[in-house]
Amino acid sequence: MPDPANPPMGRLDAYDIGPKKLTVQTEFFTRPAWRVETKVYLAGALKKVYTEDLSAMPVEQLQRFIDTFHQTKIDEIVAGLRRLQQ
Repeated sequence: MPDPANPPMGRLDAYDIGPKKLTVQTEFFTRPAWRVETKVYLAGALKKVYTEDLSAMPVEQLQRFIDTFHQTKIDEIVAGLRRLQQ
């Protein structure tokens, strides 16, 4: 599959969780196949990596999918943190 003419932009969000920083980074990769990876860091240490294959996705839907994937992972993390606080 050829690289997109205008690759989609990744996302980066950081939150203060008590004394630590939670960072959620989503990136688009073209090699070996189109995919998106979301990496979750707590206090600078990599905690989790989520990967989704995008090789069958139309180019015009890539950015919307990446934005949604990123926000969904943030929402899952926030929900998990709220459960821990209860």
